[in-house]
Parts: sequence; C-alpha cells; structure tokens
Amino acid sequence: MRSAICLLLVGLLVAPGCNRAEEARRQRQKAEEQLRQVSDRLKETEQQEVSQESEFVHRITTEVEYYTGGPQQGRPADGTFAADTRVALLEEAGSYTLVRSESGVEGYVAADAVAGPGIIRMDVVEIVEGGNQFALDLYQRLRSGESNLFFSPSSISVALAMTYAGAEGETATEMAETLHFPLADEDLHDRMQAMQEFWTTPIKNRGIQLHLANRLWGQQGYEFLPEFLRITRENYGAELAPLDFNLTEESRQTINLWVEEQTQQKIVDVIPSGALVSDTKLVLTNAVYFKGDWNQPFDEERTEDEDFHLTDSETVTAPLMHQQEKLRYAAVDGLQILELPYGDETLSMIVLLPDAIDGLADLETQLTPETVDQWMDRLKTEEVKVYLPKFEMTSQFDLSGTLSSMGMESAFDDTQADFSGMTGGRDLFISAVLHKAFVDVNEEGTEAAAATAVIMKPTAAPIEEPKEPPVFRADHPFVFLIRDNRNDAILFLGRVVNPS
Repeated sequence: MRSAICLLLVGLLVAPGCNRAEEARRQRQKAEEQLRQVSDRLKETEQQEVSQESEFVHRITTEVEYYTGGPQQGRPADGTFAADTRVALLEEAGSYTLVRSESGVEGYVAADAVAGPGIIRMDVVEIVEGGNQFALDLYQRLRSGESNLFFSPSSISVALAMTYAGAEGETATEMAETLHFPLADEDLHDRMQAMQEFWTTPIKNRGIQLHLANRLWGQQGYEFLPEFLRITRENYGAELAPLDFNLTEESRQTINLWVEEQTQQKIVDVIPSGALVSDTKLVLTNAVYFKGDWNQPFDEERTEDEDFHLTDSETVTAPLMHQQEKLRYAAVDGLQILELPYGDETLSMIVLLPDAIDGLADLETQLTPETVDQWMDRLKTEEVKVYLPKFEMTSQFDLSGTLSSMGMESAFDDTQADFSGMTGGRDLFISAVLHKAFVDVNEEGTEAAAATAVIMKPTAAPIEEPKEPPVFRADHPFVFLIRDNRNDAILFLGRVVNPS
C-alpha cells in the first residue's frame, strides 16, 4: 500500500443552509473538545519527559555576570557564567533570574540571558542564504498572471524541512537541492532550530509579535520511526498528537482549529473538506503569525483616496497613506527602494517600486538574492515623502506541480519516492502541496499569517543627494518583503498589483 504526503494550506468552501450551519457548529464543538484532550495529553507527556530529564535544561546564551546576594543594585558582580553554561531555574525576579549551574554556583543573572530547553547557538548564515534563494526561486514560479501575490517562504521551508527529516536517497537529494539545504549537513536540523529561535524567542520591545508553531498529527496506533519523531520534536517543537482519522471531519476541524489559534484566527479552515480520508496516517502542520507596528506610524487623517495605476491607461481608487520621515531609501536602476521598520527595528518591510508604471515585470526578472543584497547596500537614511496604499490580501496556491518542476520530482512519484526515514519502508510520497497566507497593511503597521499542513494518506498511485526630499509614491504595482534584520531572512514575500 502506497501512502501520500500532502502539504496543505487552503480554505474551506462552506455550503449554505441552516442544517449545514448547525452541523458545522456541532462539529466545531467536537473539534474544540478534541483539541483540548489532545493538548492535555501532550502536556502530560511533556511533564513526564521533563521529570525524567536533568534539572539543568536551560542555558546561558552569552557570557553574563551573576550576583549571589540578590539582583544587581549598583555593586560589583560576584562572577560570570560562560556562554552555553547549563543551569537550573530557581526563582524569577523581574528582569533577573536566580539560577544554579551544574557546578553548584547559584546567582542572579539578567533574565534575557537565559534560554529555555533545547535552545542552541549556531551559525545560521548558510540556512538564511539558502532560504532566501528558495524564496526568490519560488517567487519566479508564482509570479505569472496579473494578480496580487503573497506567501511565506519561511512557513513552506520549515514544513518541508520536517518532511525532509524522513526523506532518504534521491528524494532527499532532490529536496535539498530545491530547498537549497546544505547537502550532507549533519547539523541541518540543528541549524533550522537555531533559525527558528530568531522567530520564537520573545522580543521584549514593544511593537512586534512574531510566533511560529509546528505540530504532527498521527493516526492512533500507527508506528513512526523514533529518530524521525525525535528530530521533529527536538528541532521543530512538533509534538506528535494522536488522532483517529476514521473520524475525518472531526480530525480535520481539530487541526484547523489549532491553526486558527496559532495565527490569531487569520488562517481559517486550512484543510478543506475531503482532504482527509479514513486511512490518513500523518499531518504535519506549521503556522506563522506576525504583527508589527510601524516604527513611524502613518497619520490616519493624512490618508486619502487617490488613483492607483494598474496600467498606463487603467486606474482604480485606493487609500494612500502619507508621511514624511527619515527613512532608509535609495534610487537606483529605474527602481526606488524603501525600508519601513517595525517596532524596535528588528524586522522591516522592504518596498521595491519600479519607476515605470508598467515596470513590475522587469523588476521581477531581476529578483535574485544578489541583486536584493546590492539594493539593500545602497540604502541611506534621509528625509523621504512616502505614499503607500493600504491593502489586505489572501493568497493560496497548489505548489505540488511547482515544486516538482523545481527539482523535487521523485518526492511526488509514488514509484520513486523514498520517505523511509519516517516509517522504515518506502511507502510514502507527496501527493499535493498547498499554501495559504494573509497580510493586512494599514496606518498602524502590518499583520501577516501563514500555515502549512503535510498530510500523509494511502493511495493507489552611488546616488547624488537631492536638494528636496525624494518622493516615494507607490501608486502603481510594486514588490514587498518582510525580513528579519538580525539575519536578513525573508519571512514573507509578495507584490501589490491592485490594492483595492
């Protein structure tokens, strides 16, 4: 019996009618109860595992001073803990935490210098570079057509990385090359974990919320290899939650409800009716949620309805926000680049605006990691007059054919796929890959979300400074991306063709 992995991120079409509505309400109640039961079981399992581990499960992230008599009060430190020192948490005292090292030293240290269980410190440059290359490769495949576009390459990469943990042979090689994972990198999943820590570690400054969550949903009683479950659990935080996929609708809504909760209800009904069948074996889910307040908010009173040029001859009316602030800006090669930072400036939106109204296609052909880096290097801080449309969009795609054409051919072939790292046998292949993402940009900032679900089921088969502030008027199609300024990783990527 062959099986299939389906990466799903789609919306559910709801049929009209009172009876259907009442049935949907009952099903949701069942799903909520099942999700509570699953969460309770996972918590019990986690508590049992933690009780069996060493108490020294936290780490000091960087060399830090400690104080034995209490939190710092203008006196010299009593010593220092080296980076990566394993410690046990004894007491939280506001911005300080009392810890004990394995050598028996107790002291108060800055709370933000202590990381939770499993936190690791690794070089993520290669992972970021590969992820950005995949993001722009995928953009080139998705940009055909004339509509708005938005997706989260980070969500897709993480979900496929979990799937890659079970790939072997030629299937693993093709996935690594397509996703630009370092080949033969024994530390890949550790590096992916370190990469996710940039997103999952709380940002203390106000103005930014960034959340990422993973989970595996497995058929009750179905056996997966311990090493596959260890990697997905330890490196991706994806605990295996048991479901009975014979109850297909209840299981579908349980997973959908979890995705809703992780994305603040922005990604709903991610798995459509009919996607799960009674012999589904595994669903791998990833969810990303981001909410950022502009470092320099737009004044809502200055937003006005103005023309947005779809083409040289066609316009629509759209609300254009306006501000004049000191921002990082550049004009080069028929293109304007603007950086709009969020909150404490750890994340930013980068807007790429062609000079020509019909210049979007030409701009898109130039999108490579090298050109984006070159454009970013040209940014300088100066006073800029900014006009940016408010917009909201939801995009969804079936990526199976796209990824196959990008090089992941055997993964979608039920006679060639090798995911024996999941179960020990070559009985799995990817049958579908779907993605859905949401973004809302307004005067206060940006809210974005995306989710990914992997379903396994059986189947039969130099610029001179201007004297006046430059005008950045985004009143025609443009490309935008949201990236992490700490490591340059592209979290979200898209374009605005019609903001209305």
